[in-house]
Amino acid sequence: MLGPNRAGKTTLVLHLNGILCATEGEVVVEGMTVARENLSEIRRRVGVVFQDPDDQLFMPTVRQDVAFGPANMGLAGDELDLRVQEALEAVGMGAVCDRPPHHLSAGQRRRVALATVLAMHPSLVVFDEPSANLDPFARRELADVVVGLGLTTLIVTHDLLYAAELCERSVIMSDGRVVADGPTLELLGDPELLGAHRLELPRHGAL
Repeated sequence: MLGPNRAGKTTLVLHLNGILCATEGEVVVEGMTVARENLSEIRRRVGVVFQDPDDQLFMPTVRQDVAFGPANMGLAGDELDLRVQEALEAVGMGAVCDRPPHHLSAGQRRRVALATVLAMHPSLVVFDEPSANLDPFARRELADVVVGLGLTTLIVTHDLLYAAELCERSVIMSDGRVVADGPTLELLGDPELLGAHRLELPRHGAL
């Protein structure tokens, strides 16, 4: 999902798992309406990885952060331990399970934040500006993890090159509306379309 600031991207993301509720129309995920009576199941199915991992990491250790969601679902003991281990291994962070999250690098915290979502076994993972504030190596590590997830992913980003690398299909939003929907490389190869909606590839970028 691409678009300039104030296009409505983050607002839409917050509707996908019921942080915001629609006042007109409806949001449907896997045939289930995002409504108060369905919020528990919707939030299990739709995992959001926020731009700032510190919005998701608040426990003393990485293990406790990743265990928080499944534990609130009633998991305990060996089953909970396995869920945490699998989620951390999926993002390449199994070795840091007993470390405080604030001792990790920005890229590591981003991957641990993703692990907290994966531990809930979602069917859709939403990333809000996943490459923001990451150095090139951390961007590459995260991209490799995302590609290997095997899950439906929605990436909200200003980073058009990252979108070109990770997303076969893109949607451009502007002023709260979808203005284009198609193959990513096709959309990014249209400078008039990008310019009309305040988007621009880096001058050194090549698709």
